[in-house]
Amino acid sequence: MKKYIPVLKRTRLFTGVGNDEITSMLSCLDARHKSYKKGEYVLRQGEHLSDITVLVEGNLHIQNDDYWGSRSILGEISVGEMFGEAYVAYDSGALLNDVVAVEDSTVIFFDVKRILTTCSSACRFHAMVVQNLFFAISEKNRKLVQKLGHMSKRTTREKLISYLSEQAKKQNSANFTIPFNRQQLADFLSVDRSAMSNELCKMRDEGLLKFEKNMFRLL
Repeated sequence: MKKYIPVLKRTRLFTGVGNDEITSMLSCLDARHKSYKKGEYVLRQGEHLSDITVLVEGNLHIQNDDYWGSRSILGEISVGEMFGEAYVAYDSGALLNDVVAVEDSTVIFFDVKRILTTCSSACRFHAMVVQNLFFAISEKNRKLVQKLGHMSKRTTREKLISYLSEQAKKQNSANFTIPFNRQQLADFLSVDRSAMSNELCKMRDEGLLKFEKNMFRLL
């Protein structure tokens, strides 16, 4: 577990907390880690969650498959990001989506009751972690609003322009890499892959952008 301390220190949840303090808080917060192979489910739709979870290795997708097998990718989870917090509140209900490892990954689970309740040893950084949890949830809500902004566009081109513009701003460069392959991007934007690929080619031919695999350059 100690090898993940540097990763945890960079997370939103432990902002402002030192390495030694994080180490001492791991047992206080009942931290457990589990590894998953590519393609394995970390969380499944219908499960109930009582832990705050943080990805410390790999990459995960939040996805939903309908009855006929059509898939929508609702979000990507990168190293250092927290997930599942929307389902740990009392009476929040079962998970509505799956969380799947898209490469070999490791997740740390923290008991949410231990986070929200002051421990007997009264860790002096405990209150800071609770504050960080609030800000992390606010940040996740902001990302959800961004995704809704992409999805609200009427055409495939408008969705692509919205998403690619947001990625360029996020990475502060006209040259950037996205975390999705073509099928995953189509699933994320809820568009047909062939139609999306055709639109990308049209945008390239019109001089709007260049791309190679998941690397893009906006012109």
